[in-house]
Amino acid sequence: MSVKGRDSFKSSMGVIFALVGSAIGLGNLWRFPYLVGTNGGAAFIVIYLACVLLLCMPIMIAEFVIGRRSQANAFGAFRKLAPKTAWKEAGLLAVITSVVLLSFYSVVGGWTIDYFLKALGFVFKPETDFSAHFANMVSSTWENLFFTILFLVITGAVIWAGVRNGIERTNKYLMTTLAFLIIFIAIYSMMLPGAKEGLRFLFKPDFSKVTFSTALAALGQGFLSLSVGCGCVITYASYANKGDNLLKTTTTTALADTSFALIAGMAILPAVFSAGMSPHEGAGLAFVSLPYIFTTMRFGSIISIIFYFILFAAALSSSISIMEPIVAFIKEEFKTSRFRAMLTSFIIVIAFAVLCALSFGLISGWKIFGKSIFDFMDYISSNILMAVGAMLVSIFAGWKISEKDFFDELTSAGKYKIPRPVLKTIRLFVRYVAPIVVAIIIINSLMGN
Repeated sequence: MSVKGRDSFKSSMGVIFALVGSAIGLGNLWRFPYLVGTNGGAAFIVIYLACVLLLCMPIMIAEFVIGRRSQANAFGAFRKLAPKTAWKEAGLLAVITSVVLLSFYSVVGGWTIDYFLKALGFVFKPETDFSAHFANMVSSTWENLFFTILFLVITGAVIWAGVRNGIERTNKYLMTTLAFLIIFIAIYSMMLPGAKEGLRFLFKPDFSKVTFSTALAALGQGFLSLSVGCGCVITYASYANKGDNLLKTTTTTALADTSFALIAGMAILPAVFSAGMSPHEGAGLAFVSLPYIFTTMRFGSIISIIFYFILFAAALSSSISIMEPIVAFIKEEFKTSRFRAMLTSFIIVIAFAVLCALSFGLISGWKIFGKSIFDFMDYISSNILMAVGAMLVSIFAGWKISEKDFFDELTSAGKYKIPRPVLKTIRLFVRYVAPIVVAIIIINSLMGN
């Protein structure tokens, strides 16, 4: 049962759809394939899977335990489970992280709408200078601002509709549609001439490229992809029913996220190699290389429309999960309506998002530690804030929550029979392994490696 007056997910599948929607984002569509190809191919995939299984999932489980046991927003969860202590500040950090994360993420989300509409209008032609087109778009003042704001308006509208009618229903349709569309594009892409080279790039193991940095890259991708450390999982878990199978939910989320990333790689890289282009471009792969590739393909205009809808949908599902911790915090801590909480969250985020959007043009000269505002927000959230949040979650769940209560959540008060050695192992990873490894990541990030 949920706390009286709080919204909740209608079913366990609703929780899974929401968490999968949070996990599947823009990084799956270009960052993961790039990291795989430049860090040993299949060797990187093995390391990534190990990181997800042995570290990211335990942290995700810890967040789920905190969220469902407290049935409160990220700030309220720590305050409720550890009253009269400073632990509530860990929850406040999660809310702040969500603000910083969404401020730059919404700008990229705006780009996906822009490109989707241009694909619909058949704007792109083979003779288009896509590098110049992308540079002009991101450096423009009004175009970039308009689509950033539009993206946040759409995100806010879903949030305003509530947990069941907004978040759960939207993610249900988005994830189902995304699954069919990305598989369709993957099949089409793998049938192109020269597609085998793209698959070889993605899956051929090259252990000579595996270093300590490879492991850190795999771990960082796991954190970013599964949305740990920013309050998303804690907040979504607080809307889950006490009878939901916690291990099944986290395992399904990790499996779906990884599968989507691999299929996205099979959709993108064969097309890139078929066109004789380089896959080492990060964001440029989606907004510079692929638009040109689509103009050279048979039915490329249709594929382009589908791809940019996928990109937008993936961005939207993640942005919803990033905004919800902010909304839940304001709604519950300041005792206000969901609409007012959403509107306040929108105003706070848009203030920073505007700075990020303008950092490519009007205020490109403004630097923070040598980085543009957009790059700084990206770096500080992905490399520092989320990692610190994940470490604090692990320490709290492993040391502050008793073993009895921890196991009570894992088994849903004894509803699910999980062997005690499995329970002990999960708690061991949460208490010791996760905090130590995450601390190494933080130190590595601060040292600039």
